[in-house]
Amino acid sequence: MRQKKKEKKDQDPQEEEDASSSSPPQEESLGLKSKMILGSAGRKAGLIALCLASALISRSTAFALDKAASRSLSHFIMGVFYDNLGQADLAIQEYKRSLKSDSKNSLTHLTLASTYIKKNDMQEARKELESAIRLDPSAVEPHAILALVYSSLNNQQSAAGEYEIALKNASKISPGNADIYKTLGLIYIKQKKFAEALDAYKTALKISPADPQIYFFMANVYDETGSRNDAEECLKKAIELKPDYHEALNYLGYLYAESGTNLDNAESMIGKALQMQPDNGAYLDSLAWVHFKKGKVSQALGELEKASALYEDPVIYEHLGDVYLKLGEKSKALSNWERSYNLDPGQADVRKKIEDIKKNAGS
Repeated sequence: MRQKKKEKKDQDPQEEEDASSSSPPQEESLGLKSKMILGSAGRKAGLIALCLASALISRSTAFALDKAASRSLSHFIMGVFYDNLGQADLAIQEYKRSLKSDSKNSLTHLTLASTYIKKNDMQEARKELESAIRLDPSAVEPHAILALVYSSLNNQQSAAGEYEIALKNASKISPGNADIYKTLGLIYIKQKKFAEALDAYKTALKISPADPQIYFFMANVYDETGSRNDAEECLKKAIELKPDYHEALNYLGYLYAESGTNLDNAESMIGKALQMQPDNGAYLDSLAWVHFKKGKVSQALGELEKASALYEDPVIYEHLGDVYLKLGEKSKALSNWERSYNLDPGQADVRKKIEDIKKNAGS
């Protein structure tokens, strides 16, 4: 199942609840196949804020009370002073002097990394974060910040690995926090570790059994692994818990449309989703596909044209190609399939459609 029916965003589970329907929730991170959860996480502002927040935690208890550590603390305090004045180079000098007296202080390495990030020196930041991790492998902050650094360096695979470690460490510190397992599940989905993702969501359900978002994410896992019936049941449960859950309404409606079943119910559910987000291109595409399956090809075309104007997505263009082919307009079908394939070259089925129509044109 192509996951275009879910939006694209990099928001944590708690933020999704707070945002309500005013902006697309975290389901976007499961969204159309080319995008994911970690994409915008490397913004420098977020990096700096998180680093500074980490650096403010328990500074006084991070230093032993011997003479060398006192010197280290003095230089550390001066580093913080220069940091607050915006004099990053002087701050770095002081942090390095602090580390000469106490090279095994993970907090100093972490704080030094934050200053390198302000200077946009991600490679040096990475080295300091790796030192902090070696000194305190069970900590959460160094792994989380290193994940953001990797994201800023466009190394999403390493970013996902660091997020996974950070969340596992966080789960040991706060085992009753369902959001940790929800986010961990998203990372596993990105890594295509579907069994691990399902385990994470089942753990989250034990903590928060009435959370509709967990069922939504579980539906995604079941859909990815071909367990369509289980996916549908999870979506039904999510909607039962949250009747205005427009992402789930649309997703279930699209599953029905894909299979050509329950089309009237599908149209009703997607219609409700569109009442809440009338300019959502993915939802318009879903409704168009219901109409296409019902034989209302001209109506489907109008909705797809509107969807494509709102949202550039390979699935929408593939559907446009299918509709144009049904209408006998082969050149328009081909151009839309090619546009779809250019956006996502991994689509074997779209490639075959292109090859077949070219072959038939030449015969």
